[in-house]
Amino acid sequence: MNKRTIELIGHIIDSLILPKVMDLIMDKGGDFDILEFEVGKRKSDISKAKIIVSADDPENLDTILVELSNLGASVSELKNAVLVRSPKDKVAPEGFYSTSHHPTHILYEGNWISVENIEMDCLIVLDEDTKTAKCVPIADLKSGDLIVVGHEGIKVTPPQRSRGKKQMFEFMNSDVSSEKPLLTIVKGIAEEIKEIKHNGGKIAIVGGPAIVHTGSAPILANLIKEGYVDVLMAGNALATHDIEGDIYGTSLGVDLKSGEVVAHGHTHHMRAINKINNAGSIKNAVEDGTLKSGIMYECVKNKVPYVLAGSIRDDGPLPDVITDTAVSQKLMRKYAQEVDMVIMIATMLHSIATGNLLPSKVKSICVDINPATVTKLSDRGSAQVLSVVTDIGAFLPVLYDALHEES
Repeated sequence: MNKRTIELIGHIIDSLILPKVMDLIMDKGGDFDILEFEVGKRKSDISKAKIIVSADDPENLDTILVELSNLGASVSELKNAVLVRSPKDKVAPEGFYSTSHHPTHILYEGNWISVENIEMDCLIVLDEDTKTAKCVPIADLKSGDLIVVGHEGIKVTPPQRSRGKKQMFEFMNSDVSSEKPLLTIVKGIAEEIKEIKHNGGKIAIVGGPAIVHTGSAPILANLIKEGYVDVLMAGNALATHDIEGDIYGTSLGVDLKSGEVVAHGHTHHMRAINKINNAGSIKNAVEDGTLKSGIMYECVKNKVPYVLAGSIRDDGPLPDVITDTAVSQKLMRKYAQEVDMVIMIATMLHSIATGNLLPSKVKSICVDINPATVTKLSDRGSAQVLSVVTDIGAFLPVLYDALHEES
């Protein structure tokens, strides 16, 4: 029987980490014995556990240990992280460590080093000269990069639930449901936004075209104008229909004031794209007076950066849309590391893409009328996301009002 000793430290009972560890070991065909277990008695106290993990097959034991590390378990017998050089560009050595999105440290020359720019499904590269470690996507690996292999010398710290007062963004929120008190949740989100902005933090919006379709574009535009939004990430559709709304007063050919279908309105989004193409860019269209209001107008006027990531289905697209997905991913990755909160609104694909890029410490909200969107985010590892299942036309006005209430 192959054995290793692991340690768990933190709010491991309240966060259900301890039972998850036990379930994982048994589900993977392993066994465990608890050597030590110290339970924190006060709300501020942490708990500690030392557990022997065993398995008949050494490879199976390695697999169990790797998965346990993502739950915050660390191997007791401290050893430096194993480092192997990349054989060539975009190729990692076999057995490379694949990261989670939780804060991660590696043990190098007896010192714990924090891994910068942490993100799920990437690799850890060490710089021997600066003695720093960073998270690197496999596509960005260079020949000779020193890469962490295996599970030795790795410490992962997942978010944990304390026994204090329940917080809006505590880890492991309740199941996805539309039967939640929307007003209470949105007021809590508004308070978090105020606190982040008060402390000089940054907030990103990831938006879909339903923001425009539901008539909520002016609200998001005002949030940008008032300084609540520091970066916008979206696709061609949000920008196109926002511009269509300013120029023609329609979205997908539907009058935004009356809700009636306009004759030949189905061509308006293409005509809007044509006008921006003629101007050369969204910024030029704002400067020459073609674009006079809306989400994209306020981004330009208030110097709020935006990433419009294209897809194969786009009409046009607008000249500002980044059609190379690898380029748009790199830009989204940059902003994902800079923000303190992300609000993902009515866009399944862009929400999942952004969720995959976010460190778990970033406060994240996913708002969608379809429960499957927020469920898919959770299934792909973004379990820290607060889910709000509601109509966008209801969410944004309530949020705007809550932000302007007296505290």
